[in-house]
Amino acid sequence: MTRVDATFAGLVLARHNYRESDMLVKLMTDRFGKKMFMLNRARKPGFRMTAGILPFTQGEYVGTINSDGLSFMTAVKDATQFQAIASDITLNAYATYILALIDQAFPDGEPLGRWFDFATAALTAIDTGFDPAVITNIAEVQLLGAFGVQPDWRGCALDGRTDLPLDFSEQYGGLLCQDHWHLDAYRYRVQPKALYLLRRFSVIDLHQLHSITVSPATKAELRRVLDRMYSDMVGVTPKAKRFLDQMAQWQDKLPPLS
Repeated sequence: MTRVDATFAGLVLARHNYRESDMLVKLMTDRFGKKMFMLNRARKPGFRMTAGILPFTQGEYVGTINSDGLSFMTAVKDATQFQAIASDITLNAYATYILALIDQAFPDGEPLGRWFDFATAALTAIDTGFDPAVITNIAEVQLLGAFGVQPDWRGCALDGRTDLPLDFSEQYGGLLCQDHWHLDAYRYRVQPKALYLLRRFSVIDLHQLHSITVSPATKAELRRVLDRMYSDMVGVTPKAKRFLDQMAQWQDKLPPLS
C-alpha cells in the first residue's frame, strides 16, 4: 500500500455515520479519483472541519491518501457549499443523480480525468439557475462513453450524411439517415428537435453554456430517449434516478394552478 500526503481539490459525494462519533466521507478528487476518508470525532460539537464535509460542498483539502483502504483528512483549506442545491429538494435530486452516475461509471481510486471538472461545472450550472433537467441530460449523454457506450452523433453511421432526417439506431451504434431507416426496424424514432439537442449535448462545454431553453414536450422526449438508452445499453439506474422519476409522477398528479 502506498501513502501520499497531499493537498487536493475535492467534492463531497456522500457521508455516513461510523461508530459512536466518527464519520466516513466519500470525496471525488481532482488527482486521486474517488476516495473514502475516515474523520475521527466528526460528529462531536465543535469539529473544526464540519463546513468542509457538508453535502454538495467543494473545496481544497489536505490529507493522507492511501492507495488501499481508508484515507485521512487533516485540514480543509477552503470550502464552498452549493447552497441552492443544498436547500432545494428538486435541485438536490438532479445533482445527486449526476454525481451517482459518475460514481458508478468509475471504480474508486481510478483517476477521473475530465470528469471531476465536469461534475463541478454541472453543479455550478444547476446552482446558478440553469435548468437542472437540461444539465442532467447533458451529463447523461456525455457519460455514455464512460460506461463503454459511445454513440457516434456526427452523422449517419453508414454514409455520414446529415442533410436527411436522422434517427438513432442501437444496432448501428449511432445515427441512421432516412435512406437507411429500413435497415433497423427497432430504431428509436426520435423527434427531430430532441435529436438535434442530443447531438449538441454530446459535445457542449458546460463552461461555455450561456443559456438554453427547452420546451416541456422536447424535455419529455429527451427523457424518454435517454431512459431507453440507459436501460437498453448501459443497465445502470442509480437510486437517485428512481427518486427523480417518483418526483415527476407526483408533479403530474398535482392539480393545475388556478
